Amino acid sequence: MLKILGFMQLLPECAPRSFMYILELMTMRRCIGCQFYRAEGRGQSWDTKGNHLNLASFGPPFALIQGTLEAEGVTFKKIPLEECPIIQRGSVAWIGSGPEFFISLANHEEWKRTYTVFGYVLPEDMKIVEKIATLPTVPDVWNNINVSVLEKPVSFSFRRINKAHVN
Repeated sequence: MLKILGFMQLLPECAPRSFMYILELMTMRRCIGCQFYRAEGRGQSWDTKGNHLNLASFGPPFALIQGTLEAEGVTFKKIPLEECPIIQRGSVAWIGSGPEFFISLANHEEWKRTYTVFGYVLPEDMKIVEKIATLPTVPDVWNNINVSVLEKPVSFSFRRINKAHVN
């Protein structure tokens, strides 16, 4: 098991290229440039377990937080789509071939397998993601889609946690 950020587990068996990139990031003392910059709650479309409500829209809001894993000093090489599970609550997935990624606050079966899921947030730590989704945002429009951008991006770094030392 490889847990990072204190709350995420990677999926090397289905996303080996993604896994190797994250390992490279972990060799850095700080991940300058790694941050969350977009946050959209579940709104009136999903329940607290991430299930889509009947007759509700699929967004916006899209029930996710979005960020980038492009660290200063590390050349990002696009990661091709890797065969992984569909987006569920807690899934961590690339947008396109990266370095942009998101963590889902809802089950998005409607997105099929269009994203590489390279990890997931442990259920007991989803409260961290939910907290980020409640931070102050400003509205913006990206490619004719309404989005919510964090007023202040949230920076983060990686740290490996050995299973033997986890309580």
